[in-house]
Amino acid sequence: MQVVQPAVEPEAPRGRRGLIVDDSRVIRKVSRRILEALGYTVFEAENGEEALSKCMAAMPDLILLDWNMPLMGGLEFVTALRGMQGAHRPKVVFCTTNSENGDIRKGIEAGADEYVIKPFDHHTLHMKLQGIGAA
Repeated sequence: MQVVQPAVEPEAPRGRRGLIVDDSRVIRKVSRRILEALGYTVFEAENGEEALSKCMAAMPDLILLDWNMPLMGGLEFVTALRGMQGAHRPKVVFCTTNSENGDIRKGIEAGADEYVIKPFDHHTLHMKLQGIGAA
């Protein structure tokens, strides 16, 4: 007698989710347009504390992160994010005016995957995201 296994439906692909963390509404708006053009569903946070709450609720695939923000800055956020348990590790890109080599090194050492200096445009961000497999 042969046992027939029920057909398993493949899980529908989940859309890519992006989280933009910046205290500037203008930067969030510009970044949103770029990520949506790349097929991301976009969520926003004004600071690191709000972003951590959103990550605990639903971990995004990509995070664009400002360095200087009230309540919890980007460096503090990425350190806390990388300390969270879980199998899913989002790509993190610092998008900031901090252009010193020491800051870039600190951001990467804390767990960021890439670093973009503000102001940036669609092409520049797209190239950085391609480099880390997020475009």
